[in-house]
Parts: sequence; structure tokens; C-alpha cells
Amino acid sequence: MHVSASRLLKKSPVDARQGGKRRKSAVYMRVHEPRSFGRFEPLSNAAWRRPKLFQHPARASIAVFILLWGLSLPALAHSPLAGNGLERVSAWLTLALLGLLWTTYLLGTRRVTPRRWQAVLFHATALLCLGTLLGPLDEWAKTGTAAHMTQHMLLIGFIAPLWVLSRPLPQLITASRPLTPVLWRPLLLLVRHPMACAFLHGIVIWFWHMPRFYTAAVENPWWHLLAHFSFLITAGLFWWSVLYGASRRAPWAFLALLFTLIHTGFLGALLSFAATPLYVEARDLADQQLAGLIMWVPGGMPYLLGAAWVGYQWWQRMQQRMDCPGYP
Repeated sequence: MHVSASRLLKKSPVDARQGGKRRKSAVYMRVHEPRSFGRFEPLSNAAWRRPKLFQHPARASIAVFILLWGLSLPALAHSPLAGNGLERVSAWLTLALLGLLWTTYLLGTRRVTPRRWQAVLFHATALLCLGTLLGPLDEWAKTGTAAHMTQHMLLIGFIAPLWVLSRPLPQLITASRPLTPVLWRPLLLLVRHPMACAFLHGIVIWFWHMPRFYTAAVENPWWHLLAHFSFLITAGLFWWSVLYGASRRAPWAFLALLFTLIHTGFLGALLSFAATPLYVEARDLADQQLAGLIMWVPGGMPYLLGAAWVGYQWWQRMQQRMDCPGYP
């Protein structure tokens, strides 16, 4: 039987008993006695109580993971997971590595609770990475340089910085504490030097875009897997060093972003203005030119935004120093 909301509110539920008198709830007074209730006040905590699921961010993370995973299944319908031979093995290995990262993060959230938006951002970025590496885009990248360049730019210019912005390091370190001396400590020392991370990331980018190694990554699934994970790892180190470095290293972070913007733009210009196709997978010269433009223009936007953010932080720090008494 359907019961209207107004009839439910007229029952005047009891919040507490004081001196044998029944006290009317805040919801009842707001609806039926607006004058006696006075000015507008927020509802009581009981009225706005969150569901139990969202009172525990770890449970919420798992729920968001399951929901987004279900939404991503159509994108995996034509993935390398359904391929044959070495391609299928390398695709399942890619899925296993991503699953290991995901599981490690979920285990870490049980000990170190992330903010809700950080957990959602991590899961959404993980699904974006899953679709980029194992979705239809990976199949298109085998026959077109523009699609292959789009895949590379998604990995180094969008997926890596979004993962860094979600701040997953506390959860990952907590869940894999025995690996701290051999894995996390050297990486934490490396990200203190933004230019070193920029040089390392630049070497990886230019290495895998040389025609010989680029062709090897297209033809051999194992080289393809190595290329993608080297992009992700070095890009993650680079973005962590420039976005979360100490304030005194802001000039070096700004320089690292400009250096990466310049050399990736130069590589895109080489592909755009080349007289002949450099890669065997290029359908024609126009396909390669489109790939160069993708690296040059959309691929450069994350570095411009990062440089603007780091430059703003640097300028604020300089303003604070100038406002201090005794500054010359």
C-alpha cells in the first residue's frame, strides 16, 4: 500500500523524552509549524545520515570499482584478450599487472583511508588505463600511427598525472610494506630531482619513437608490453616529482615541465613535417602527420597546465618571501 510522504510526516516522531513530554522532530516542525520553528536551520544529523556503505571509504572504493568495471566491459569486447598466441598471453599479463596494482590499492585503503574523490579518481583512471591498453584502441594502433600516438599520449599525458593526483602512494606503500627498502625508497629518492625524472622520461619517449624500436613494439607483443609500462612508470615518476615536490624545488619542476614540453613538441613536429612515412604501420603520410599533430598540440596541453600550476605556486612563494620583514 502506498503511503504519501505528508502522512508519514504528520506522525510527529519522537527524538527524546524530556520530563515525560514528547518532543517533536525537526522535520515535523519545519513542515507543520513553520512559525514556531523560526528561521531556517539544517536538518538533524539523523535526517541526513549517510548510508552505511559510504561511511566506510574502503567499502565505497570497492563499490565504485565494481560499478565502473561493469561499465567498462563493453569497451573490452574487441580487446587483445580475445587474440591468439603471444598477443593473448601478453594481454592477460597486462590485465594481471593492472589487477595486482588495483588489489594492492584496495588492501591499502583498509589501513589508510583515502578521501572519497581520491578513491573515485584512482578507480576511474585505472579503468581508463584498462580501456587504453586492452580496448579497441590497441587494435587500431596496430594499423595506424595516429591511433598508436593517441594511445601513447593517453598513457603519459593523462593517465599518469591523473593517477598521481589521486595520491595512491600511502595505500600502495602500506599494502606492500616488505618492498619498501627495495622498491619504494629508491623511487622516493628519485622523485626529489625533477630534472632527473624529466631526462629519464625523455629518454624513454625518444627510444620508443625511433623507427626501429617503434616497429619492434608494433610487431612483438612483449616489446609492446614493455613499451607501455616503461611509459607509465617514467611518466608517473615525472609527474609526481613536478606536482608534489618540495616548494624549494619549484624552479626545477617548472624547468622540467618546459623541457618535456619542448622536446615532445619537437618530436611531434618531426613527424608532422617529414617528407616520407617513418613507420611501417603508417597508412600514408597524412596518417603520420596526424600522429605528429596529436603529440604536438593535444599532447602538449597537460605540460602547459602543469607548468602554469607550478609557476603559480612558485610566484606565491616569492610573494610570501617579499612580504616578510627584512626582505631587501
